Amino acid sequence: MTERLTSFSRDGLTLDVRDTGPRDGPVVALLHGFPQKSSSWSRVAALLNEQGLRTIAPDQRGYSPGARPKGRWAYRGSELIADTEALVRAVGGPVHLVGHDWGAAIAWGVAALRPELVRSLVAVSVPHPAAFLGSMLRSDQARRSWYFAFFQLPLVPEMLAARDRMFPSFMTNVGMTAEMVDRFRVEFVRDDVLTGPLNWYRALPFASPTDIRRRVTVPTTMVWSDGDKALGRTGAEMAEAWVDAPYELRVLEGVSHWIPDEAPDALADAVLDRIATVA
Repeated sequence: MTERLTSFSRDGLTLDVRDTGPRDGPVVALLHGFPQKSSSWSRVAALLNEQGLRTIAPDQRGYSPGARPKGRWAYRGSELIADTEALVRAVGGPVHLVGHDWGAAIAWGVAALRPELVRSLVAVSVPHPAAFLGSMLRSDQARRSWYFAFFQLPLVPEMLAARDRMFPSFMTNVGMTAEMVDRFRVEFVRDDVLTGPLNWYRALPFASPTDIRRRVTVPTTMVWSDGDKALGRTGAEMAEAWVDAPYELRVLEGVSHWIPDEAPDALADAVLDRIATVA
């Protein structure tokens, strides 16, 4: 498929897509995390486009105006993974898959459950889900992830965000710049878009234990940064045990959690190096 992909549909929902770079180039799918949209990939996408790669970055479920179903059940992991499957099929996959934060969690799931759709995987910040759970018992990850429990509360996080409480200080503490916090205020608070993204967290109780422990069989790079206050190193180091394929852990020094914004060159290099091993 060489036409530009501006959106794709699944199960009555329509998700918007940023499609850039040479239309006939190898395809890299970029999955954003919370609380960001596809725009968070702009710098990385531009660098990959310069190297002849086509990038497709969706605004995911809960973020796209045409894909905001009600209720947390609609945001369980199987639905989020199926959305990415539909994206890959719409562009004529398989693709090189890259995900940051929540996007990484979904990318791990797609690679484990639908390896025929994934040529290579680059997971940014968030490790394999089984490694993440294991790190809860072997490190301070549970303390770092306190907000998972807070986000389970109905309406309270949205109310505090609307009153400009907690979220600005929380996001600044984990490395967001003032510009990124202002973008959050515009894209999520002012436009009243926060409930859908928060439902990704609220749907965690519906996760399948079997799917969480599925192994990945595609070439994989895990990118983690030592300034990440949300994700510790233990989970990143444990991820390798869940990959039955060529694997690399790449550590970026002096970089916060927001790797695509803060270190686009280093991240693009990691993606290009992984793609080169399977070209």
